[in-house]
Amino acid sequence: MRFSARFAAIPTALSISLALATIINTNSLYAEELEVSVNKAMPQLEALYTHLHQNPELSYQEKNTSQRMAKELTKLGFEVTDKYGGFGVVGIYKNGAGPTVMIRADIDGLPIIEQTGKPYASTVTTLDAHNNTVGIMHGCGHDIHMTSMIGAAEQLMQHKSEWQGTLMMVAQPAEEMGGGAKAMLKQGLFSEFPTPDSVIGLHVSASIPAGKVGSISGYALANVDSVDITIKGKGGHGAYPHLTIDPVVLAARTVLALQTIPSREVSPLEPNVVTVGSIHGGSKHNIISNEVKLQLTLRSYNPEVREQQIAAIKRITKGIAMSAGLPDELMPVVYVHEDEKIPSTYNNPELAAAVKASIETEIGKDNVVLAPQVMAGEDFGLYGRTDQNVPITLFWLGAVEPAKYQASIASGDSLPSLHSSKFAPDYPLTINTGVRAMTRAAMDLFNNDK
Repeated sequence: MRFSARFAAIPTALSISLALATIINTNSLYAEELEVSVNKAMPQLEALYTHLHQNPELSYQEKNTSQRMAKELTKLGFEVTDKYGGFGVVGIYKNGAGPTVMIRADIDGLPIIEQTGKPYASTVTTLDAHNNTVGIMHGCGHDIHMTSMIGAAEQLMQHKSEWQGTLMMVAQPAEEMGGGAKAMLKQGLFSEFPTPDSVIGLHVSASIPAGKVGSISGYALANVDSVDITIKGKGGHGAYPHLTIDPVVLAARTVLALQTIPSREVSPLEPNVVTVGSIHGGSKHNIISNEVKLQLTLRSYNPEVREQQIAAIKRITKGIAMSAGLPDELMPVVYVHEDEKIPSTYNNPELAAAVKASIETEIGKDNVVLAPQVMAGEDFGLYGRTDQNVPITLFWLGAVEPAKYQASIASGDSLPSLHSSKFAPDYPLTINTGVRAMTRAAMDLFNNDK
């Protein structure tokens, strides 16, 4: 079944026939007070941001970050469970009868040496799995995500007389490794705690100016798969290639042949990418080796396309090996990292529309733009792939300093991307916008069925 059909049939407790007029009619006094209230909270939020930015931790190592998130939520009055699904944190606040709204933020950093030149730049280093010293940086904006989540939690608690329901805050580890959401759900996130009626999240954008939000309905982020291919051959002396079956040549043929999958096998109406990111083989100029190793990343939206990609890779690599006369025992080995795969993120159309309307009400329609689909991956999509069929949506939070954004448009020069050592969000404006957008969206979801 295609997910577009599957999600169209999702029954939700969200009152999915959301009347947008109802959504935007949140308490008028609250509507006037929110911007002022968030502005007042900014000094503390900026301090939290710089602390998180200067103290990043890698995936599966987020002990101190997790403790800080637990501390912040406990201080606000949440019932907190920590060390959930690794270093995950779940905060629950029950505020009478009503829907359960979950807000999620990811908490892990990346093995990057920061080169922003900012006075608050991270200088943290650590040893990786191979005993190499690496830097650590929040190069994907997870520090912004955490700060915005805590800011929204604070605003919702300050205005808890104006909504009813259960607020569920989730600080999720190991997003960059694709394992955090999976671990929390496996431990029982939607069974040990109230099952959400909706899940909302945000992600900073390195291509949208701060102060604006990007909204998208339907597929937003891609399926991501890591695939290893070992191409075998019969090695020998480089001067006598006729006595060998050269795996380097077979690898070269394979790399080119794999590009026919997106260009000639998958429908042109189905976005997909097959990228060979790494190729290693041989040890010396005049030696033909016995094998070459390839590392691939696959991207798609439709899960049927994912299966088509993998099947085609297996068929093509085997066919090339057979054409070279290799015996069965020397056929290529294709290994798909099933434990690391990330499903595409599908923004429930009704929920996405509701959240978009709420954010437009808060920051103005001119500040909400249409965001394109991207081939990056996010394990946020897993929250919408459980047996409970919970509707989810993730929106993009502009993070580029507006003047730098305009200069980039004028000059044609590219901006530092996510995962860049030079990615430096305009954090005060970004956080302020994120808190207001997330708070307004959650408030309206609580109140839409009144």
